[in-house]
Amino acid sequence: MNTSALITDFYELTMMQGYYLEHHDSRAVFDMFYRNNPFQGGYTIFTGVEELLDKLSSLSFSADDIDYLSSLNMFDKGFLEYLRTYRFHGDVYAFDEGTPAFPGEPLIRVESDLMDAQLIESLLLNSVNFQTLIATKASRMVLATKGHGSIMEFGLRRAQGENGAHSASRASFIGGTVSTSNTYAGKIYGIPVSGTMAHSWIMSYPSEEEAFRKFTEIYPDNGILLIDTYDTLGSGIEAAIKIGLEMKAKGKSIGVRIDSGALSSLTKAIRAKLDAAGLEDAKICVSNDITEDIIKSLISDGAPIDSWGIGTHLVTGGSQASLNGVYKLAAKEEDGVFKPCLKVSSSYEKTTNPGIKQVYRFFDRNGGALADLITLSDEKLESGRNYTFYHPFSTADFFVMKKNAYASFKPLLTKKMENGKRITPSRDLKEIQNTSAELLSAFDKSYKRQINPHIYKVSLSEKLRSLKTELLVEARRKESEVRDEADV
Repeated sequence: MNTSALITDFYELTMMQGYYLEHHDSRAVFDMFYRNNPFQGGYTIFTGVEELLDKLSSLSFSADDIDYLSSLNMFDKGFLEYLRTYRFHGDVYAFDEGTPAFPGEPLIRVESDLMDAQLIESLLLNSVNFQTLIATKASRMVLATKGHGSIMEFGLRRAQGENGAHSASRASFIGGTVSTSNTYAGKIYGIPVSGTMAHSWIMSYPSEEEAFRKFTEIYPDNGILLIDTYDTLGSGIEAAIKIGLEMKAKGKSIGVRIDSGALSSLTKAIRAKLDAAGLEDAKICVSNDITEDIIKSLISDGAPIDSWGIGTHLVTGGSQASLNGVYKLAAKEEDGVFKPCLKVSSSYEKTTNPGIKQVYRFFDRNGGALADLITLSDEKLESGRNYTFYHPFSTADFFVMKKNAYASFKPLLTKKMENGKRITPSRDLKEIQNTSAELLSAFDKSYKRQINPHIYKVSLSEKLRSLKTELLVEARRKESEVRDEADV
């Protein structure tokens, strides 16, 4: 199935036509990166690139797309004819999906001509910004449980539309959830699906006992009983215990779910009742607008929870609506040579890093992540050398990574697409989830804590820092000359 190239902001097309008409279509390099960690956290889980590669592989303008653009009376006929045969033909380098990432790092590098690279900006950001946000949220929630229970994603009805729901299910799974309530996402992504009953099931029967019995007769291996329809610690748990004992006699076990109330005290009371009845194997699941702060509080209180059903605050991003990922020009070809580009801002934090770049992650002897170094792509790192790590914003702040302080390093940007064709196979979602968890485990817990996480060091190499300083000084000099001429 082709991806419509109209999935772009309109100004991408007006610029694209401008490049076409002016024959101003040199080779260019763009970087995708983000500026701040979401949720005031210490990291993100980079997500969405696998789907992006599939979209780029099939990107095209249909006949209907061309007819629509023609109806706007803004596009040259020759340009529209060019679009009829358009296919993305660039090279794409990216971090592997599920990799922990940090502000300022070029997570995706696109090398193509200006028209090609410009057109895909909005599609690229749309593909990775939201999924990275949600995967990061899921990861934070999983870490908050401290291994006490698994998280089920229940967000379909709360997500921003159908596509938002599917993307959120996918990203949540990469971030560490074990299942989704979204049946369609289960089909297309291979995510395990979960879910049993709503309050309406219980209300449709004369009693909770009858409702529970009928359900377990139909689903003897999936008897999770919703006990808070009327009286959680009264009729609800008593009926569940009665059915649970009947199921135990058949060699089956049950679980109970609570969707309201004071979860800490309720789960403790329910656990006591289940254990007293001999139903020690019965599991307790909770839901009801759960956040990572609520998880942390319940774990701290010792609430005996075996699984968490989380919807709204997971699939929407909760307190943060978006990731501030951006896509900036880093280099352009002049006279057959790539020249580095620098976007200058009055805020040094928004001044971009120029040139074609690579990112290296340094590890200690135990496989622990130490720091990341952004270099120019033609720098060849060698083991057994000292490396100077320069602060990305402060020209005077640096540290030296001694050769005996690290055991290895790894380049994080790898080529995923060449001339518009994927050169890496699609990865299984479970494999991505497992690899992501393994990669995150390499980071000290201080970087992953919920409140005031330690800042992981992302630095510039000496060569990149010198280039950035040189270009910045030159830009300031030209700016000063323009002001001086204006004053005259």
